[in-house]
Amino acid sequence: MHDTQPLLAGGDFPAVFRKPLEILQVNLGYLCNLSCVHCHVNAGPKRTELMSPATLEQVLTFAEAANIHTLDLTGGAPEMHPHFQHLVTKARSRGIRVIDRCNLSILEDPRYAGLAEFLAEQQVEIVASLPCYLEQNVDKQRGKGVFKDSLAALQRLNRLGYGQELQLNLVYNPQDAVLPPDQHNLEQAYKQHLQQHYGIVFNRLYAIANMPIQRFGSMLVSQGRFDTYLELLRGSFREDNLDRLMCLNTVSIDWQGAVYDCDFNQMLAMPLGAAAGRVHIGDLLQQVLDGASIATAAHCYGCTAGQGSSCGGALEASL
Repeated sequence: MHDTQPLLAGGDFPAVFRKPLEILQVNLGYLCNLSCVHCHVNAGPKRTELMSPATLEQVLTFAEAANIHTLDLTGGAPEMHPHFQHLVTKARSRGIRVIDRCNLSILEDPRYAGLAEFLAEQQVEIVASLPCYLEQNVDKQRGKGVFKDSLAALQRLNRLGYGQELQLNLVYNPQDAVLPPDQHNLEQAYKQHLQQHYGIVFNRLYAIANMPIQRFGSMLVSQGRFDTYLELLRGSFREDNLDRLMCLNTVSIDWQGAVYDCDFNQMLAMPLGAAAGRVHIGDLLQQVLDGASIATAAHCYGCTAGQGSSCGGALEASL
């Protein structure tokens, strides 16, 4: 796989600085039941990296001490971590909002029977990846049969109250090296199609740009399209998106407990605030984050291009 970090280093992205910390995005490991083309983590069934129980406890300790209001769990498939349910239960018992970034198909895996019911019981918010509402496109991007499993999972979640009193948000990723379409219009198309054809309902759609890193970035390099895509992102820069970047109030924790400014910087091994070395979650309370600089490189244009992009979808939608 091609290393895209040298192609992104340096650059002229504007300086950005932190606001008070509110969200911990925790990558529980790279193990996943899928190997999606657009995956910026390069996750898959053969990955073995998983967060240790000791580090999980450090995450909980920090979250409580720092008065963190949201724990955003990702992977890989975070649900495949053997202590996923323990972490969720502990966080919810402390009044912390929990988001599960779910690929949906994991809910149909017999090895995880009862998982959907557990999420509903704990009132976990689900952010579910469904890169298209058409079977051919989803299976092309995620693997044969994933679309049908995703629909079955969504219908299961609806029966449990998700998309109604429980929060269920879907995630769209472009099929190629293009910017996502208008999030509001796409959300309406998703809702109409899924309701009409499958009786599925959900709350919000998040349109997220593909980042030119890891598996997706490597594919662009192989096809000779990396520079073209980067220029598209840079040329679509909007300055007003800078005030709503997700990295302003969020830090990303990797499976070893190292802290980064965002999930994308984590995949590029860019330390928190461009520090000389890695900062561990166990030492984070001693760091002054409010007002600190954020490590940036050329991939950051992916978050500021067009309508903007974050783990909560288009930045314009947050206005």
